[in-house]
Amino acid sequence: MLSTHGAAAGPQREDISLPSPRHQTISKRLDAIDRAVGHNIRFRRLAHGMAQAELGRRLGLSFQQVQKYEKGINRVGSGRLLRIARIFEVPIASFYEGAEGRKLRTPGTAPDSPPVPSALALIADREPFRLVQAFAKVRDRGMRRAIVVLVEKAAARGG
Repeated sequence: MLSTHGAAAGPQREDISLPSPRHQTISKRLDAIDRAVGHNIRFRRLAHGMAQAELGRRLGLSFQQVQKYEKGINRVGSGRLLRIARIFEVPIASFYEGAEGRKLRTPGTAPDSPPVPSALALIADREPFRLVQAFAKVRDRGMRRAIVVLVEKAAARGG
């Protein structure tokens, strides 16, 4: 039987070129987003006073795997990131803070001054995080100002 176009009736086939899996160019390299997610996992873990081993245990992973996530060496899968968000009781989107790769300017600085990392990136390491925790416990305003002046002077000296 012939179709109205003069071709044999039957299944019509269109020429569609689909890339074969070996020609796909999906990058598996980690990027700034992976590093931001890792830093934010570390921040949340430290904020909860949790060791890498404890987070690993709750996820069914080794502490080394948690360490690789936090350093941005290994990419965190979406399902695992959801489980981490549930452990810390935060929205999954919070792990993407700072992922835009944009850095902020310090208020009151000149427009040509170098940008600084996001606030979360600044306290992602243990020492800055401990400093912020301790500072938050100081109630005396005069003492707080003195601490800020001390740290600013130390930073200005480069030491």
